Amino acid sequence: MRPAIEKILQKDELSRDDLITLLDITDPAEEAALFKRAYAIKQREVGTKVYFRGLVELSNLCIKNCFYCGIRRGNTAVTRYTMSEDEVVEAVRFAHAARYGSVVIQSGERQDEEFVCFIERLVTRIKEVSNNELGITLSLGEQSEATYRRWYVAGAHRYLLRIETSNAALYKTLHPDDHDFEARLEALRTLYRLGYQVGTGVMIGLPGQTTADLADDVAFFKKMDVAMIGMGPFIPHHDTPLAASIPDWQEHKEQQLRRALRMIAVVRIHLKDVNIASTTALQAIDETGREMGLLAGANIIMPNLTDTSYRTGYQLYDDKPCMDENATMCSACLERRITDIGETVGYGQWGDSPHFKSAKKSNNGEK
Repeated sequence: MRPAIEKILQKDELSRDDLITLLDITDPAEEAALFKRAYAIKQREVGTKVYFRGLVELSNLCIKNCFYCGIRRGNTAVTRYTMSEDEVVEAVRFAHAARYGSVVIQSGERQDEEFVCFIERLVTRIKEVSNNELGITLSLGEQSEATYRRWYVAGAHRYLLRIETSNAALYKTLHPDDHDFEARLEALRTLYRLGYQVGTGVMIGLPGQTTADLADDVAFFKKMDVAMIGMGPFIPHHDTPLAASIPDWQEHKEQQLRRALRMIAVVRIHLKDVNIASTTALQAIDETGREMGLLAGANIIMPNLTDTSYRTGYQLYDDKPCMDENATMCSACLERRITDIGETVGYGQWGDSPHFKSAKKSNNGEK
């Protein structure tokens, strides 16, 4: 291992140049040392319990037309759906019975009053059917402050809104002109101000993205004081404008995976006590991708609770795994995979990030 790498890995605080150097590692021994350092910090800061966030892919209707997304408004090849309130509640009952600590309600973006009321009722019902025991994360895109407040009052306490990239110029290449980078930033600030545990994240390996961009993303996470990070490798979807950006995708898969794992490790080292998801996109490239993510420093897994009849309609990228596994199969599989690497599942626990708890104490004037 190069002395420069060894020196960086011993630091408590990383500079921008340090972040770039670690993200650019290609030597297997140096990469192994990076992952080892990140895992040691994970053990110290958040432990080796993996917290389940049961994922419900509520609907693939979306008003946005992002160039990378398989459920973009302009994709006419998608069969659109919206789960009923009762179908969602049934999935939530499974999560509660299986002792998941939390659920995630995710969908394409809508801002109409019917949708806002629908989510408000769902959140209230989830709290009721779980005896207020399930944590609730929403991932429903940009909304008004009034909407975010209504959902928070109803009982949601986490919100995941990915920035996709903190580089405004690169962000513009991913979206039509009706998207506003500053609006996305303001939405994150609003969520933070309202009291949500705020999560964000980026895609790794985007066309035109540099290592310096990724280093700036890591710095952005810290500056925004987020509690959760959800990020994964960019995987093209064949029915999107960006599909042609990596025509030889199969040759780049392993490189994308390694870059994403290094990003997880670097985020763990730099941010220390946040929650980091080991995303399904990792498993889309390698069957053991999510375990690799955990060993690189992640501590959150999102088992899919969506009924298998809907899953083909919610493919944000190609090669999404577990399309035909029901919730029971998915849960058992993930528990086995987690115990096989020497970790345990934090059943019946919300698994809030220590970072959020310490920030909340600080904001309340507690020492």
